[in-house]
Amino acid sequence: MRRDLVLMLVLALVVGSILVILLDEPGYTDAYYYFNAGQRLAQGDGLTDPYVWIYLNPPDKIPAPSHTYWMPLASMVSAGSMVIFGANFNAAQIPSVLALVGLVVMGGWLGYTLGGTRRYSWMTGLIVLFGGFFFPFWANTDTFALYGLVGAGALIAMGLGRQKNDWRWFAVSGALSGLAHLTRADGVLLLVVALLLTLWPHPSWKSTTSALIAYFIVMLAWFIRNLGVIDAPIPSGGINTAFLRGYNELFAYPVDWSLANFMGWGTQNILESRWNALLSNFGTWLAVETWVLIGPFALAALWKRRKNPLLTGFWVYALGLHLAMTFIFAYPGYRGGLFHSSSALVPFWAILGIIGLDDAINWAAQRRKWNPPQARMVFGSAMLVLVILLSGFAWSAQARNREGNPNYDEISAYLPLDAVLMVNDPPAWYFHTGLMSVNLPDAPLNRLPEIAARYCVTHLVIDQNVTDAFLPLIDKGETPPPFLEQIAYLDRNTKGTGDDVRIYRFVEETTPNASPCNSTGNPPS
Repeated sequence: MRRDLVLMLVLALVVGSILVILLDEPGYTDAYYYFNAGQRLAQGDGLTDPYVWIYLNPPDKIPAPSHTYWMPLASMVSAGSMVIFGANFNAAQIPSVLALVGLVVMGGWLGYTLGGTRRYSWMTGLIVLFGGFFFPFWANTDTFALYGLVGAGALIAMGLGRQKNDWRWFAVSGALSGLAHLTRADGVLLLVVALLLTLWPHPSWKSTTSALIAYFIVMLAWFIRNLGVIDAPIPSGGINTAFLRGYNELFAYPVDWSLANFMGWGTQNILESRWNALLSNFGTWLAVETWVLIGPFALAALWKRRKNPLLTGFWVYALGLHLAMTFIFAYPGYRGGLFHSSSALVPFWAILGIIGLDDAINWAAQRRKWNPPQARMVFGSAMLVLVILLSGFAWSAQARNREGNPNYDEISAYLPLDAVLMVNDPPAWYFHTGLMSVNLPDAPLNRLPEIAARYCVTHLVIDQNVTDAFLPLIDKGETPPPFLEQIAYLDRNTKGTGDDVRIYRFVEETTPNASPCNSTGNPPS
C-alpha cells in the first residue's frame, strides 16, 4: 500500500506541474487577490492591498492592510514559495500543487481504509486528482487545494479520534481546523464539528480542551494582528453577509448589511432568495461535488455506513456546510462559497461513490445474473472516465472565460502611469497593470465623488461587468454626470455593448475635498 501511495504522489506531482505550465495567470478575482497579497508580502510590503475591493471595514487610504474579509493562509504560503523561487505566478502556484499532492495521497489512504482494497485506493486517488469541476482550480493561487487538504485532514483526524477514543487526534483536528479557518472564514465550522463530536454522545472534556487549545495556538497570531488593524480578532462584518439582499450588495458603499434592512426586504423576497440558493446548491452538490451521476450512490453508501466513526465528522460537516451556505449565507454560498469549501469533501464523496456503485452492482447482479467483478471494472472505469471528461470540460470553460477578460494593455494606453482607478475587479487590474484602484460600488453615481476624494481616484473604467447604477453609461451611452469626463470609448464594432469599454476622468474641480494626488489622463496620440 505504501508503494501505491508513493506512486500516487509522483503522479499528482506530474499532473500538478503540467497545470502550472499551462496556467500563466490567476484568471479570476479570488486567485488574483491571494497572489497579489502574497507577492507584496514576499517583496517586503507586508500583508497589504493596493486597492479596495470591498467597502467592509474601509481603510482611510491605499495601500491598506489586507485580508480584512478573506483569510490569509493562501497568500502566506504563496509568499513563502515566492521568497525561495522568485516573486512570480509560477512560484506562487507551488504550494497549491503540494497541497493537491497531499490531498490525492490522503484520498488514496481514505479509499484503502474504507474500501479495503488497492482498487478503492487508486480509484479514490484518481478521482480526487482530476476532480471534475475542481480541476482548473487545483494548481491556482486560490484556496481550493489548500482548504481541501487541511479540511479533509481535520475531518479524518476527528474521525480517528472518535474511532480510537484518543484525545490526541482531536488536538490534531483542532490544529487543522485552525489552518482551515486561516484559509477560509467558514473553516471555523470544522472546529464546531470537532467540538460537537467530543461532546456527543458522551462528553470527553480532555478531547474538547485539546481541540480548542490547538485551534487557538494556530489562530492566536492572526487574532492579535486583527486587533491591531480592525480592533477585533476577526472581522465582524463578514457575519452580516447573511443579510445580503443580492450579491451586488457585497460591494455596497456604504456597507449596511443589517438585520433591519434584510427584514424590510419582505418575507417573499427572503424565501425566494433561499429557494434559489437551495436549487443552485443542489446543483453544486450534484454536478460539482459528486460528478453528476455519483451522488445517489454516495448517499446510499453513506447511509449504509452512517455509524462508521471515521465518517461521522464528514457527514455532520457536509450537512452543516450545505445548510449554512443555503439558508444563512445564501448569496455568498451559492456564488462560490459552497464550491470552495466543498473541496474538503472531495475524497469522501469519491470513495463513497465508488463503494455505493459497487453495492448497486452487487444488488443488480443477484437479479440480472451479472458477473460482479466484470461489472465493477466496466462501471468503475466509466465513472473515472466521466470525472476526467468533466475535468476537461471545466478546463475548457475556464479558458473561454479568460478570453473575455479586458485588454489591459490597450486600456492602459489611455491612462497616466500614476492613475488610481475605479474598476471592476481591482485585483486583476493590479496584477496586469500595477495600478491602484477601488471597486465599482453598488451605490448611486452621486456617491462616486466621495469615494474618489477619499482614495485619490482619478479615472473610471467600465465594461459590461458593472453594478446597476453604471448601466446607463455603458449600455446607453448616456451623458455622464458633471464630475466625469469621458476620455475614451472603445467600441468593438459588434452588435450590442457587451464588449465595449468606456474610460472617464474624474473632474477635480467637481470632486469635493479633492486631493492633490489627483492626476489627469489624455488619450494616446
